[in-house]
Amino acid sequence: MSDQTTPVEDDGGRAAAVASGKISQHELDHLTDEIITALKTVFDPEIPVDIYELGLIYKVDLSDDRDVAVEMTLTAPGCPVAGEMPIWVEQAVMKVEGIKSATVELTFDPPWDASKMSDEAKLALNMF
Repeated sequence: MSDQTTPVEDDGGRAAAVASGKISQHELDHLTDEIITALKTVFDPEIPVDIYELGLIYKVDLSDDRDVAVEMTLTAPGCPVAGEMPIWVEQAVMKVEGIKSATVELTFDPPWDASKMSDEAKLALNMF
């Protein structure tokens, strides 16, 4: 037996991540950007700003198995699309290449208010 090891081309840890099921930092960064882009395609039909900039997304968890869990809220508990918006979010996230599954949980704790909006959203809604 030889003590030598065969050099492996440096791929940023992706081969090891795939072999172990873990996500490399590079892939995590890429998937995070893609998930945010996907979330920005979902709009509250009553407000011309996407749900990400509105501050409706409270948490996004990505597992090593590439399962995504989103915790979000609505602008009001009586929102007319309360039953549909979580489905829209799941569908948007599932369009991200490499994502295995997506689930969305609605929460109203803490309740949403305008302070959760990004500056971009406030500018679009003329709320400065």
